[in-house]
Amino acid sequence: MYQRQGAPALKKDLTNSVAFSRHLGKPESQYPSVHIAGTNGKGSTSHMIASVLQAAGFKVGLYTSPHLKDFRERIRVNGKMMSEEEVVQFVETNKSFLEEHSLSFFELTVGMAFDHFVRHQVDIAIVEVGLGGRLDSTNILSPLVSVITNIGLDHTQFLGETLPEIAFEKGGIIKPGVPVVIGETQQETLPVFEKLAQERGAPLILTNQESESIFETDLIGSYQQKNLQTSLKTLEQLRQLGFEFSDTHIQEGLLHVADNTGLRGRYQVLRDHPKVICDTAHNREGLELVLDQVMKEGAENLHFVLGFVNDKDLDTVLSLFPEEANYYFCRPDIPRGLDAEVLRKKAAGFDLIGQRYESVNQAYEAALRNAGSEDLIYAGGSTFVVAEMPL
Repeated sequence: MYQRQGAPALKKDLTNSVAFSRHLGKPESQYPSVHIAGTNGKGSTSHMIASVLQAAGFKVGLYTSPHLKDFRERIRVNGKMMSEEEVVQFVETNKSFLEEHSLSFFELTVGMAFDHFVRHQVDIAIVEVGLGGRLDSTNILSPLVSVITNIGLDHTQFLGETLPEIAFEKGGIIKPGVPVVIGETQQETLPVFEKLAQERGAPLILTNQESESIFETDLIGSYQQKNLQTSLKTLEQLRQLGFEFSDTHIQEGLLHVADNTGLRGRYQVLRDHPKVICDTAHNREGLELVLDQVMKEGAENLHFVLGFVNDKDLDTVLSLFPEEANYYFCRPDIPRGLDAEVLRKKAAGFDLIGQRYESVNQAYEAALRNAGSEDLIYAGGSTFVVAEMPL
């Protein structure tokens, strides 16, 4: 699969997804949905919206990626993961089709999720795009609302080298006549969205990120305020389309996102004294926001447990980290994991000094031994570093 193997695992068209949908009886057409793309924040936004709708009494399907510990995290109904028995039954039932068409792991899980939501008779499904949008397997949906959280330079080898090119790929989820909520815009991306929306007769709704919300969320980090505003604008559209929920439901849902939906790895505090935080941010835009939050913590000393995948633009991301900190370099345990010694040497060029370790766990244990009670340990750089932490 792409998350583990990179480019060789990526399918670049919807042929398999369309065929699998037909084989399954087009399950995605049997319930309303919200489709969410974006460089950063699409996972948190998906979970916020799902949590609010759950609080209002709706039965909510939620599809997100990647997972941290168990791939069944990707497929939930009201926060409950698909059972192992249901996974086995699905694969056995569709074994001949899967063998004949050589589906990718992502194509398989998308079809599995859409079928699972039908079997559990969800009232609505919240579906996060995997990569890009236009050619993503989830883009067989005909949603009630489309959402694009923001655009940044990530996965440029697949989506394009410029912000307008990436905006075009993510804007591929804009459907004829379907309102599209845009979380954040830049001078380079707004014209792309305006053109796509006009061509497809899709109402374009821009989120005012400068306004202050009366609602709060249990998701920590000032950067979550942007995701909150995008979620609220999307919920506003769902209200207009006939979904009934009160402001009390909104606040209740937003205050219990993690409990309701099982979201982990977003500025998650694992312990105190020393404080340990992990976050899945892995590109420039995401890391800038998270590191700004880390610096505001006011810790006596900072310790960074860092690992990356081997296609990451290290010059861009390493320049964001503070020199006055202790570094513990490690390789996430996946084929795409960047060698820790390569990372250590590269980081030294940015005056980020530390030692290399054979695993995420060894790096984390070393950080715990060295950290004082008022220090802060941050683990991240890759989703796969967070996945190996004791969540």
